[in-house]
Amino acid sequence: MNKFWTKTIYIMAAACSLTFSSCSDFLDRQEDEKLTFDKIWQSRNTIKQYWLNTMSFLPNENISNVIDNDPYLGAADEITVAYDRQYRKINFGSWNANNVPYDRFAKYYKGIRECNIFLQNVDRSSDPILTKDQIEEWKVQTRFARAYYYFLLMRDYGPVFLVGDELLDFAASTAELYRPRNTWEQCVDYVVAEMKACAENPSMLRQAELEKMNYGFATKGTCYAVISRLTLYSARDLYNGNTLYKSVKNPVVSEFPELSGVNLFPQEYKADKWLIAAEAARKVFEDGSYQLYRATSNNPYENYVGVINETWNSELIWTDRYCKINDWGLCTVPTSVGGTAYGSMGPTQQQVDAYAMNNGRYPIIGYESNGIPVIDPLSNYSKNEFEKTKWTYPSKGWSNKDNFDITAPNMYKDREPRFYVSIFFGGNYFIHGQSGATQGTMTSFAKGANGNKSQDFPKSGYLINRVYNHKLNSANGNWGNMTFPLFRLGETYLNFIEAVLECKKRGVVLPAGYEQEAMDKWADLRSRSGMSPITDSYPNASVEELIELCRKERRVELAFERHRYFDTRTWMIAEQTDNGPMYGMDTTCPLEKNMDSSETPDGFWKRVVFETRVFKSNHYLYPFSQRELDRNMILTQNYGW
Repeated sequence: MNKFWTKTIYIMAAACSLTFSSCSDFLDRQEDEKLTFDKIWQSRNTIKQYWLNTMSFLPNENISNVIDNDPYLGAADEITVAYDRQYRKINFGSWNANNVPYDRFAKYYKGIRECNIFLQNVDRSSDPILTKDQIEEWKVQTRFARAYYYFLLMRDYGPVFLVGDELLDFAASTAELYRPRNTWEQCVDYVVAEMKACAENPSMLRQAELEKMNYGFATKGTCYAVISRLTLYSARDLYNGNTLYKSVKNPVVSEFPELSGVNLFPQEYKADKWLIAAEAARKVFEDGSYQLYRATSNNPYENYVGVINETWNSELIWTDRYCKINDWGLCTVPTSVGGTAYGSMGPTQQQVDAYAMNNGRYPIIGYESNGIPVIDPLSNYSKNEFEKTKWTYPSKGWSNKDNFDITAPNMYKDREPRFYVSIFFGGNYFIHGQSGATQGTMTSFAKGANGNKSQDFPKSGYLINRVYNHKLNSANGNWGNMTFPLFRLGETYLNFIEAVLECKKRGVVLPAGYEQEAMDKWADLRSRSGMSPITDSYPNASVEELIELCRKERRVELAFERHRYFDTRTWMIAEQTDNGPMYGMDTTCPLEKNMDSSETPDGFWKRVVFETRVFKSNHYLYPFSQRELDRNMILTQNYGW
């Protein structure tokens, strides 16, 4: 949403609070105060307040405390966060139905209920200044939000119960409010149908048709992007013939005969779900509003950094509001820079290893039992990965500094452009706009050094580099703004590529041109970041190998955008990727005597385990809290909880 839209939400929410003590308290009393409730629909102002209330349940993933709002960064294998927050329970397997981190089950159902109330009452408006067109716009945005709340529930819990347009009666007994879960397929069908209905509604505009003051509204492309991601998840192993969940069934209940005793997760593998996913992604392309972001210079570094730093750019399908970068920056700028930064969000060594070399090949193809990497000999990655040599660090375009020479380990040399934009490693200059810093601030993450002088330091010895504007002086509070991507075209490209390759692997007949289009889009995505097509880097790759390479591409391209958490789970690889030792550099290695605080001792440069995580087979989905199970006695718990 744009700045005007964001401010409007806060102003109207405050007005709602002042008028009714609190929106939720007022709405909860509505059945006892029918006259007051009726008055809501007599004024455009109070109707708008109610509409904004229906939208207020959308998660603010990047407005404040970016690492505190959900587990999707802190509990993913791509990063570690220094703070002791709820996602640590997920990391170490110490959660259960009585202790569910970030449990938003009740919140999203409340949002669904508020959407239903709005949709069933807004047409009662008697205010002559409220136009029919405005009502229809608010209605379709509300209908989108309702379907999106279900999507958010499903990605955490799997299948949930669908209430449709029903308003649950607060006067009913607890037993009368019992609901069994709908099946996964029923939930997918419902959300897809709702999103399609929103997309086909004349009041739901294309992004290219939006006025600037409405940037951030859901659009036709947003609806199809949600369908694309949901149908992709549905085609993957977690939701496609997953026999691990064969015992997860509804109880036998006479009140709901069509759901009585049914399997909640599909037990038969359906290869044609991949075709559905491919077709869903293609609907986004057909919208015509989006294109991969490229800077005017077409500098591959500037191209990639601009996806986040160029607000409202051509690649964004839906964003998490227009907001300042400082919440991200505070967690990703090292303490060496000064100001209020307390850099603490560090990529794992596994994530660092995931990036390709500048010849397009991925250098690390596996690990020995002791964590030593297995190297692809064709990648040109140095076997002497910790040997320091002098080489040119590419900073021109994506920062305010020209390329400069640096003496650093070979591990970081000759990597693809997205690596340098995304990963900051110690023994390097952290680039920022502070005056007097020729190249930036030399930073060390050794114990006691300028990047490791309190509890706030990256445990892995790396920092996220890309969600920060390296041209600004953050030490003086100049952070800049962003429109962080919730959905963007680069993701939809990868959705399409994966689905097409899986179809080819499984013998699903594709429409003419799909396979070539998938490879062209993959080449376009890599070209944007200065790399040759994947088929040039891997000319003899089989379909199975291309699928694995697509997964690698996704890990790198979408790094730190909250995708990896769900990807490892829906692919059902998290028992390998998220379970066991997490590696980084040795941040316990102290500075040597007479060393400057910006220097890095040689002992820092070694692969060490900074923590050991626990991921069990029941962790793929959230448990329903014991509170919800007690309130709804026919709610089936997820596997293993």
